[in-house]
Amino acid sequence: MNLRLVFKSIGLLLICEAIALIPSLIVSLIYKEQNALVFFDTIGILLSFAVPLCMISIKNKNMYARDGYAIVALGWIFMSLFGALPFYFSGAIPSFIDAFFETSSGFTTTGASILTNIEVLPRGILFWRSFTHWIGGMGVIVLTLAILPSLGARGIQMMKAESPGLNPGKLVPKVGETAKILYGIYIVITIVEIFLLRLAGMPLFDAFIHTFGTVGTGGFSSMNASVGAYNSVIIEIIITVFMFLSGANFALYYYMIKGNLRAPFKDSEFKFYFGIIAVSVLLITLDINANIFNNIWESLRYSSFQVVSIVTTTGYVSTDFEKWSMFSKIIIFILMFIGGCAGSTGGAMKNIRILLLFKIMKRELLQIIHPRAVYSVRLGKKAVDERTLSEVLGFFFMYIIVFIAGVLIISLDNMDWGTTISSVAATLGNIGPGFGIVGAVGNYSSLSDISKVALSLIMIVGRLEIYPILLISLPSFWKRVSI
Repeated sequence: MNLRLVFKSIGLLLICEAIALIPSLIVSLIYKEQNALVFFDTIGILLSFAVPLCMISIKNKNMYARDGYAIVALGWIFMSLFGALPFYFSGAIPSFIDAFFETSSGFTTTGASILTNIEVLPRGILFWRSFTHWIGGMGVIVLTLAILPSLGARGIQMMKAESPGLNPGKLVPKVGETAKILYGIYIVITIVEIFLLRLAGMPLFDAFIHTFGTVGTGGFSSMNASVGAYNSVIIEIIITVFMFLSGANFALYYYMIKGNLRAPFKDSEFKFYFGIIAVSVLLITLDINANIFNNIWESLRYSSFQVVSIVTTTGYVSTDFEKWSMFSKIIIFILMFIGGCAGSTGGAMKNIRILLLFKIMKRELLQIIHPRAVYSVRLGKKAVDERTLSEVLGFFFMYIIVFIAGVLIISLDNMDWGTTISSVAATLGNIGPGFGIVGAVGNYSSLSDISKVALSLIMIVGRLEIYPILLISLPSFWKRVSI
């Protein structure tokens, strides 16, 4: 491993984080808040660590997969630790463990919170809290590649280690250009949603906050009752549409811009993603129409918002789905494991993996019926190679193992079944709200410090798709280090 290159790259990430704090500082100054100094202090601390790392000279400039995984895993942990300082210094979150939990939840776009009264927070702190969603949504590494393209071809190792999905590729030959294209699309979607929310009557500050939570599929709100506080059908429709768009593969938008308008309709994963949402909305609408709401349109309104919010791993809430029937809650729980599409800002297992698992299952059943026949797993017209299928099965197994380990740790708090199981599912899938104490109108404040630290790491594990964090925990990963 090239430790010099790893440390230097982490230094670049920390400089990006220092720059990312500036908008929150400006917001704090605009509202004439006394705690603006906490952003100055945090920026100073970040630079004091980052600048020496960036000055490290590199003899070997080659970056391999192991270096990329180390940069991504350590980078996200350090980003979350330093990002917790504004919360801690301002006194908004007196416990550093709680502050680390909140920041990890922000950067990983989970949206799980330990805060019981969000509306009393200073505007600068609220802005930073939600801006971490926007930064983490497309990815800290992708942002770095977009504004610091000097990494060149080496950056593809970092993208592979961080980007959601099976095999993140380059839309154009240069990695830096790919990153800029992705962020360009991301910024356009952000601006459009802010404009539409403002047009729908949402205050400008709130429009920024909820847009960051939507396009980053994070879910932090400036209101205690989340999106439900506005009780506006138009606002809910706008956020639902943009959650759906943010849960799809951003590469599809690039292809559409290039003239291939039918790209989403030809994409197997997108069709599966749309189908899962449509079926879930239909089933829950029919269920809650008979048990919770008085008419079909009201049932459709709340079911569609909540289904899209959960499957895209955004976690916004427009109603207390804890009061829904067990049938609807089980569907919501299942959606927590599916998540968005590869190449989206969503989390969990991803639709492409679930689709491939179904195809693998079908192939195995057909193989039993016709043992001598040769069946291939296909996505569209292309056959999927066996190595990719093996990776999907391996990822699924590791996801379940991490989930089980997390449940065992959280069970030490002796909470109820719903809280214990859903808290892990919701953090590993980067969703946010679960059931029970951590449900739609609850939060994670009553969990022990051990559980909060464990869930913070689980959020990072889920956001980085398991491999980077598990790899750095292996002693063999660090053997034969090159400096």
